[in-house]
Amino acid sequence: MLIELLIAVCLLGSVGVFLLPDRYAPRLSFGISVVAIAVSLYMFSAFDGAGNALLEGGKLAFETNAHWLSLGPYDLSWHVGLDGISMPLIVLSTILTSLAILSAWTPINERKSQFYGLMLLLEGSLIGVFGALDFFVWFIFWEAVLVPMYFLIGVWGGPRRKYAAIKFFVYTNVASLVMFVGFFLLVMGSGVTSLGLPELAQQLATGSVSSVGGLSPQQVKVVAFFAMFAGFAVKVPVVPVHTWLPDAHVEAPTPVSVILAGVLLKMGTYALLRFNFTLLPEVAADYALVLVAIAVVSVLYGALLALAQQDLKRIVAYSSVSSMGYVILGLVAFNLYGLGGATFQMISHGLISGLLFLCVGVIYNTTHTRMVGDMSGLADRMPITAGAMVAGSFAYMGLPLMSGFVAEFMVFSGGFSATFPHAQLLTAIAMFGIVIVAGYYLFAMQRTLFGSFRVATDYEITRAKPHDIAPLVVLIVLIIALGSAPELIFGMIQDAVTPMTELTHTQHAAMGSMELRDVASTIGGVVR
Repeated sequence: MLIELLIAVCLLGSVGVFLLPDRYAPRLSFGISVVAIAVSLYMFSAFDGAGNALLEGGKLAFETNAHWLSLGPYDLSWHVGLDGISMPLIVLSTILTSLAILSAWTPINERKSQFYGLMLLLEGSLIGVFGALDFFVWFIFWEAVLVPMYFLIGVWGGPRRKYAAIKFFVYTNVASLVMFVGFFLLVMGSGVTSLGLPELAQQLATGSVSSVGGLSPQQVKVVAFFAMFAGFAVKVPVVPVHTWLPDAHVEAPTPVSVILAGVLLKMGTYALLRFNFTLLPEVAADYALVLVAIAVVSVLYGALLALAQQDLKRIVAYSSVSSMGYVILGLVAFNLYGLGGATFQMISHGLISGLLFLCVGVIYNTTHTRMVGDMSGLADRMPITAGAMVAGSFAYMGLPLMSGFVAEFMVFSGGFSATFPHAQLLTAIAMFGIVIVAGYYLFAMQRTLFGSFRVATDYEITRAKPHDIAPLVVLIVLIIALGSAPELIFGMIQDAVTPMTELTHTQHAAMGSMELRDVASTIGGVVR
């Protein structure tokens, strides 16, 4: 019942914070979020799952499966449980939410109870997305995430906050509808009477799909795959359905941007892994060239867009589009390196993007500008923030001893050993994105942090407060910890992704007999 306890802590805490006067909301919400961290870390330390949550033979941790109600021909259950893919994402959600709440103490000065209550509601919904194994339960949490995020952007955002909030809501809600249609097309074709994701996965693995509405069985699979892919791709987001993201980031308060980039985008990649690449791996293999082309375009186009920006928030936002392209590349590779690296990249990007958005937020709170051309020489006046921004930028570039290096190493290794057409060439092209990343982050650091001091505002430049610095330090420690000892989470990741590769026998001789956790240990030993 620990998953239920974690969700209850967040949701009940949200109600409590809503009802309190504003002056109590910041510290109470932070205390509740710390309790959530404690519960998630206990779950992480006690984790005893093995295998994949959706595939037969998997042993789930903290599982609850109880019949809930019947909806027409379908039985709905409260089914939750964690495997090595979802467990790290739960911990990531609790840590980033707590740090985001702490960072909000400076910029959020009005309607505090509502703001912090919505942050806890958002956290509980995210945990539900990563823990649910029944589609109906999962979809409730999936849609519930949209509500607090809409208000957090629309009420506390910048000058164009209403436009950004509506654009976010319309894009993601339409995408959810497309995904919903695709999923139920697959359900009707499979003939299952339960909306449990493990039951559907086992039926698809062992049985055949029937014709639906004039579509042949193969057409049912293909249409369902791309309908779900389209729905999830908006949330990732990938090019060309990425345009809502920069607007949302620019207008959202910094703490909301931290959750948006650090966790919300992982909903899309997590769902792609759970639905598309687990339920329909053969379709993913048939259309691998199309999918990897989308990944490579997202990597390069997102990086080039970031290179052209002057707003620090837009730079980090577009770099997220590029980074999520690497996740798609790893998923399409569909081997231990690729799937494991894609999952690790979700965690790594969550930490690194969260760190950089927090740095931008501290700079903005002090200078009241985010434009690269409006400031220089901040390192002398804000040394800790400058050091954190340098660390985050180098982590994005894949500097050894940092988590970004391990994630990209695994994704590229998976891409080079994949079997889709022109795998080596397309992976090599995607690797060029790292060069562009170095270009725009070195440019941003050189212009804002170094040189003679100049700020085009009248505000006094002072060092950040302790509650602004603490989140930066925590994230840097976590980035270095996972970069120097990736085996901290790679063992559970391997246990979850290995059954997926066994479905289609896509393990390659080039990988030898070395297991993913052994590779992780080796990388950790080398960089140490």
